[in-house]
This record gives sequence, C-alpha cells and structure tokens, in this order.
Amino acid sequence: MITLSDIREAREAISGRIHRTPLLSFRALGRQAGFDCHIKAEQLQKTGSFKVRGALNKVRRLTAAEKARGLIAVSAGNHAQGVAYAAAAEGAACTVVMPEAAPRSKVEASRGYGAQIVQRGTLSDAFVLGEELCREHGYTFVHPYDDPDVIAGQGTLGLELLEELPDLDAIVVGVGGGGLVTGIAAAVKAIRPAVRVIGVEPEGAACLTAALRENRVVPLDRVETIADGLAAATAGENVLEIARTLVDDVVLVSDEEIARGLAFLLERGKLLVEPAGAAGIAAILAGKLHLPAGSRVVTVASGGNIDLTRLREILPH
Repeated sequence: MITLSDIREAREAISGRIHRTPLLSFRALGRQAGFDCHIKAEQLQKTGSFKVRGALNKVRRLTAAEKARGLIAVSAGNHAQGVAYAAAAEGAACTVVMPEAAPRSKVEASRGYGAQIVQRGTLSDAFVLGEELCREHGYTFVHPYDDPDVIAGQGTLGLELLEELPDLDAIVVGVGGGGLVTGIAAAVKAIRPAVRVIGVEPEGAACLTAALRENRVVPLDRVETIADGLAAATAGENVLEIARTLVDDVVLVSDEEIARGLAFLLERGKLLVEPAGAAGIAAILAGKLHLPAGSRVVTVASGGNIDLTRLREILPH
C-alpha cells in the first residue's frame, strides 16, 4: 500500500518541477447536477496531463545505472509525454512504444520532449514490444500506472485538492489503468477518510470494474473507447490492492456520455480537454453519482492533449 509519507515525500521531490494547477468552480455543471461542482484543471499541467507527476517521482528515484541504461515506456500518449519529459530532466535517454492509433499530437509531443518513438499495433501489442525491447536492450521500464512510485506521484494531486477545498465531499476521477484514482485515494483517505473517491471508466474499457468484480486482475479481450487516455486492457496488482480498500465506487459511462461531457465543458466551462479528461463530467451529467444533493464535488480534468481533427469527430453534431 502507498502511505501518506510516500506521497508527501513525492510532493517535496517534484515541487517546483510541476505547475500548481487551478481549482475552478463550475456552477453551470452544479446547476445541472444539484451539486456544488469544481474542476481541477490538470489539463494545464506540464506536458498537458497529470502523468508528469508520477513520471518525475519514478525517474528521480532511479539509480544512476538504471538511468544510464535508458528508459522505456508504453503509452497511448500522456504517459509517453510525462516519461519523455522526466527523462530529459534527468539526462536519460528514453524510448516510448505507442499504438499505431495513438493521437498524432501525442506522438509528436513525446518526440519533441526527446523520446525515440516506436509504434506497434494496439496498446496490448505495444506492451508486448516494450517488454521485448526492455529485455533486448536492458532498458529500465517505467510502468504507466502499476508502480508504487508512479502512484505516489499521482497522489500529490490529492494533497492539493484537500488544501484547496478542505470541506469537499467527493472526488470524481477518470480511470484508465487506475494510477490516478488510487494515488488520490491513498492521499485523501489518510487525511479525510469520509471523502468519497469515485472512479469513472468507459464502458468499452472497464478493466478496474472487472478486477474488482472478480477480485483479481482480469485482462479485457477487447478495448474500444474514444477516450484513448483511459483505454487500458488491464488494471494492475498494486492498483487493485489499493482500489479494493480505498476507492468507494467505480461507475461506467458510454462514449456518447463522454462526448457530451467534453462538449459541455468546452461550451459552458470554456475549457478544452481530451475525452479522458471529460469522464468525470460525463458521470456527473449522466446522473451516475449517488451523492446527497448539494454535495461539494471535485472532478479532475486529467488531460488536454487532443488533435483538433479528432475533436471535430468527437463533438456532438
């Protein structure tokens, strides 16, 4: 389990290397849902998503020998950028394996941070290739979510939320592999156990829901969602261990609901996010949260890396 001291140590280590992203009131959403709604605008974070928090915390803890061997990551995009950025900051070479359908903007951004990019098939195919390259070249693997140091880094966001809104009632977080929701849960539950932590998964990529139902990691046979940032085929062992005790609920949203959430945030909140960053908004708008009226709710806009062409395809017409 990730401890509060792990997360506080991570925060001290990465302080000054990341942005303190704003927490914004979202009254239009609150009126729709009957809650007091706020958004943590993490799409304004360095590299355009929360992923840089965990990447920086992981890479700074590596030995000189591990850094010298070079780093490798597997990602649909945001983790790729976070690791590439962290590797460059530590003077380490970085290879990133991405699926062929990864958004062009995320591929180019990762390359811009100095990573060598290799693309292969689906995300599952990319993981297989990443493991092969890791064995062949002796690279140091930086897992996108199922790593204690990565989870602790993501948990720093939970500390910020409690400082910015001490009397919050619930935090709503999009779930891919589960590193963000479990990191936030580990931080928040250690300080304010009554705060509800609610994960949101796409219906077509519900790996944490499957793992919690079966009480074991369950690889999905198929992953299909517009939210590439949430398109994990499996949760991890560390994620499951934390989620089963600290995450209060995981709800599912459709791609249509995600698209409506993205459009609502853009039109009414004047904030542009990628589909993964709109998952929490989608769940609130769709009435998926079982909370008392007037609850003070924060949702995390986890990332904003989206191609404009893809945005036009996703927005409801």
